[in-house]
Formats: sequence, structure tokens, C-alpha cells
Amino acid sequence: MSYRDLLNRLPAPVRWLAPPAVLLACTAGLVASWSGEPDVAPPVPGAEAAGYCRALDAALPAELLGHARRDPSPASPYTAAWASAPRTVLTCGGDRPAYLDAFDRKGPCVDGVSWGMDEDGSGGYRFATGLRKAYVEVEVPAGAYGNYADPLSSFAAAIRSSVPVIDGTDDSKCQDD
Repeated sequence: MSYRDLLNRLPAPVRWLAPPAVLLACTAGLVASWSGEPDVAPPVPGAEAAGYCRALDAALPAELLGHARRDPSPASPYTAAWASAPRTVLTCGGDRPAYLDAFDRKGPCVDGVSWGMDEDGSGGYRFATGLRKAYVEVEVPAGAYGNYADPLSSFAAAIRSSVPVIDGTDDSKCQDD
């Protein structure tokens, strides 16, 4: 018996509704798979930085200015995210961001933590600590907060308590803007 014969044995309403139902199910599956946030590849820190980053991960806030923490996949103690739209992402232990080398990229000092900053090309900003034993980088999306630097104060205490300054530097005496 052919496929056409099997299809003709079905009642007419079933034959008419089956193709749109299959199309709708496929479309819903595709939309669901595309609607999630992209994965964040966790950095691979050295042993010393990894310890600092794990301590930082444990000290980070569960909520960031009203946005719940929703960590990216794959799960890692070196990445964290909060559900702003689009999300705010923190990474720890990555390579030194190149923008920290540019004097004109000096960012704010927030609650005793110095930051370098760079525009992300989409209206948001990237911030990175430069005087700590592990680099902490925060991606702040455009429009997620009243001021692009607002989230930094929520991270300052956790960074100060978890990631020490590089020997011979004194990040704690930076001037808050």
C-alpha cells in the first residue's frame, strides 16, 4: 500500500489539517531553538586566577539592579550573567583585554575598583579590571540600565574581597568619579 493510499483513507478534515499542524509544530520548534541567548565560552584561567575567580563567583550578587542572575551555558565558575535585556555578562580569568593598554580607554573608579572601558560596537560597553590578579570583564548592554556604569558598584565589594590587587599597586585609592 502506498503513502497516497494511506493518506486517502484518512477522513478529509484530518487530511486538510495535518500539513498545517506539522508546519506549525516545526516552526514553533525552530523559534524556540533560536530565541535563547547565545552561549558564552568560559575563559580558561591559570591556577592562581582560577582560585580567585571561583571565590568571586561565590560572592557575586544573586540580583543585579532588579535583574535575576541567570548564568550562561556551559555552566562555569568563570562566567556569570544577569537577565537584563540583553543580558549583562561577567567573565573572570580571561586574557588581558587589549583596550586596557590604551590611555584613552581609562574607565571609572567605582567603590575602590578601577576599570578600563571600551564600546562594544552596539551601543553598550565592556569594562575590565586592570590592576587585579585576575582580569574581570563585564559586558553591559545598551539600554539595560539608566547609566552604563551602574552595574559596576554591585560588583565592587565582591571583587575587592575575592581578587587581590597586583603586588605593588593600590587599586583601593582610585578616585571615584
